[in-house]
Formats: sequence, C-alpha cells, structure tokens
Amino acid sequence: MSRTLIGRTVRRLRTERDLSQQSLAARLGISASYLNLIEHDQRAVTASLLIKLAETLRVDLAELSGTHERQVAVGLREAFGDPLLGEDAVPDAEVEALAAGSPNAARAVLAMYRAWRVAREDATGIALPSGRRILLPNEEVRDFFDNHANHFPALEDAAESLAADLAPGAPAEMNHAIAERLRSRHGVRVTVQPLEAALRRYDPATRSLALSESLPRESRGFHMAFQLAMLEARDAVEGVLAQANASTPEAAMLLRIGLLNYVAGALVMPYGPFLQAAAGLRYDIEALAARFGVSFEQACHRVSTLQRIGARGVPFFFVRVDPAGNVSKRFSAAGFPFARFGGSCPRWVVHTAFAQPGTVQVQVAELPDGAAFLCFAQALTQPVVRWGEPRPTYVVAMGCALGNASEVVYADGLDLERARVGIGLSCRLCDRPDCGSRAFPPLEHRLSLDPLTTGASPYRFEPNRG
Repeated sequence: MSRTLIGRTVRRLRTERDLSQQSLAARLGISASYLNLIEHDQRAVTASLLIKLAETLRVDLAELSGTHERQVAVGLREAFGDPLLGEDAVPDAEVEALAAGSPNAARAVLAMYRAWRVAREDATGIALPSGRRILLPNEEVRDFFDNHANHFPALEDAAESLAADLAPGAPAEMNHAIAERLRSRHGVRVTVQPLEAALRRYDPATRSLALSESLPRESRGFHMAFQLAMLEARDAVEGVLAQANASTPEAAMLLRIGLLNYVAGALVMPYGPFLQAAAGLRYDIEALAARFGVSFEQACHRVSTLQRIGARGVPFFFVRVDPAGNVSKRFSAAGFPFARFGGSCPRWVVHTAFAQPGTVQVQVAELPDGAAFLCFAQALTQPVVRWGEPRPTYVVAMGCALGNASEVVYADGLDLERARVGIGLSCRLCDRPDCGSRAFPPLEHRLSLDPLTTGASPYRFEPNRG
C-alpha cells in the first residue's frame, strides 16, 4: 500500500463525508497540519493511524488502497488521450490531481466523455433507425457492480437465510434441495427437454421451468437457483436495485438480472463454507468447482465476490472476454485498472489462453507503472442451441496483487520476479517501446519514423516531453 495512494484516498473519503481537515484531525487525535501533510503525500501513515482512519471513516482497510482513484485516473488518461479531443497532452500529474483532489469533477468528466463517445457513434451511423440514442446500459451496470466491489451484503443475507432453510447437508445435494423447494413451496415443475433457441424457459401460467437438455448439470442447478431467487429474493434484489437509480428501463432490467444471478451464485455457494473451502484449497478453482458442483466460471465469479467486512477473501479481479476481445463481464476487487474503450493487451494471458482451451494458464503480468498481478485464465465453451452454429468460446480470467500470491495455488513453483511479463492496459495507453505485439501507437507520444531501420515494433515513438 503506497503512501501516495493512501493520501489521495483519505482526501476523497473526507470530502465525500463533508468533513473539514480540522474536524477529521480532531477525531483522529492529530493536528490539522499533520493531516494536511498526509493528504498531500508528505507524511507516512502508521499502522495504528491507518486503523483509526478506517474506523473513523467507516470503511474497510482495503478501501484505503486507492483502487478507486487508480481506476478513475486510468479512465481520465484514456479520455484525455483521445486524438479527436486535441493534440495537447495532459500530464500525468494533472490527471492524478484531478482524480484525487476533485473526484466528483473527475467522474463528471468521464461521464461527459462517454456520452460524447455515444454521440459520435450515433453521428457516424450507429444510431438506431428510430433515432433514439444508444444509452449503453451494460456500462451503467458494470459501473454499479464496480462501485460496490461486486459484493452486496443484503443479497448475501437473503441467500444465507434461504440456504439455511433448504439445509441441503452437503454442497452436492444443493441442486436436489432447490428443485424440491421449487416443487413443494411454489408448485414449480422442473423438466429437462429439447428447447428451440433457448437454454431456459419459465412459464408463470403453468409454473413450469424447462431447461435445455444441452445444459451441463452444473448449469441446470444454477438456472434452478436463479428461478428460486426470482421467487424468494425479490425484495432484497429490488432494495439493491432502488439504490442504483438506473437511467433507463433497459439498464434496470439488466441490473435486476445481474443481481438475481448474484443471489443464485450465493445460494449454491454459501459465503461461509465457500470462503473456508477457497482458503483451504488455496483458490484452486477447478477443485472448488468440483466440491460445490458448479462450473469453472461460476466458481470464479463467486470468488470475486468474497469481500465481506471481517471475513474477506483474497481480492481478485474477474474478466470474461470473447475471441474478438469484447469484454462481457468485469469486476475489479483487486484494483486492476481496466481500459473502458478499445482492446486490451495481446500479451496478456486473457488472450493467449485461447491457444490452449480447457487448461488453466498462469502469468505474472506487470503494468507499465510497476504494479504486478498473478493472473490465471482458462478458455471455455458453451453449448450450441442448434447444429451448424459456431460453438461460443470465451476466456474467463482472474488475478490478484502479488502481495496475495502466496495464498493462491497458481503461484506455486513460480519465480514471481523473473516470471514477470510486461503488459499494458491497451496499445493506445501503453508506452512500452519495442513491443512486437503493438497494434497501435501510443496516444501521448509522437511517432519517430525511419525508413532505414525496422524494429521489433511497427511503431517507434519519441519519449513524451510534456
């Protein structure tokens, strides 16, 4: 935990709570001048003061890691680096000052940039035939989950209450317990049968839940859990949904489905037993999936939610990517700064895993700023609905900070320093020279073109002197 990141975060949290430096300093038992030095990264924070800060500001220690500021700063660099906004580069120091010192203004800048991107796409012919503006509800939902660190205590409580009532006895018996609950409590009949252009279909009139015969067993169990969540966790889901204040009906429905999926995962993988198993198995995802009768992706997703105050698992990021580089899911409890627009680094294990489907690939990835993460990924496939369609293939990847690597089985046998692979957030935001995988030149550097020399990278550039 760097001193700089703590200073930025303390200032943001204090501002959000409408506290003056004098008021917060009095509560901490230090002088206002000392707090001012801390916020401006001129004094270190002792362990005892760090604990008192967390208690006074009513946050978990992990929130003082600066993850929020880092993600905002990445978004601002991406926005300010857009060549259509002009050629004058914004220095990193100014970006960091805006993200740390004026977080509300920084978020407003990002919101305007995203709106401008949508408007620009509309103007180039991507608008709907009706002329209605594209609102990108998926981005709104991703932001909501990210802002909550992909953890929702109210939904965990609802799932735990329901799981206790089911009392399956063992993880392997959960699917049967859910099916019996659907039948006895709600009169829902579950059948497995051929389905045309669908994997799951529920008919409220006949109270019948049809699951496609092409679904594997673990997916059938998850769909039953989703149905039970719809029937018995509605109040908890709607309570969380109300906090989101979704901008459109589409965003609200997409968020509602995501929250119901969250409850389903928490039901088949109850927090306490799952966290205990994850720590005992050292986050061996395949072993966790086998123990709880779930898929690799379902186990990964659940691991990314283990952020309960007082019972926290290793903070991981989670991402799901298709062969074209489209991100369909992402969460970042580990503080990995995802780029919002454009593709990610082709050197990242998320993309190289496609070459060896079905096996877990491991990488120690180092970002240009020196931050490093233990990453692991696996290429997976989904069932096809009908013959002749290409089988959907995607990669599920996770990662944690190297400080947590000893708690994760995938670090065994790795020299965490020598095994580092340099990656960037995206080619346009990466200033690594001589990268043979570079697809675009960096936004903040001038190209240096020489017909007499051919290097490893198709784009040579001069250092930024701004």
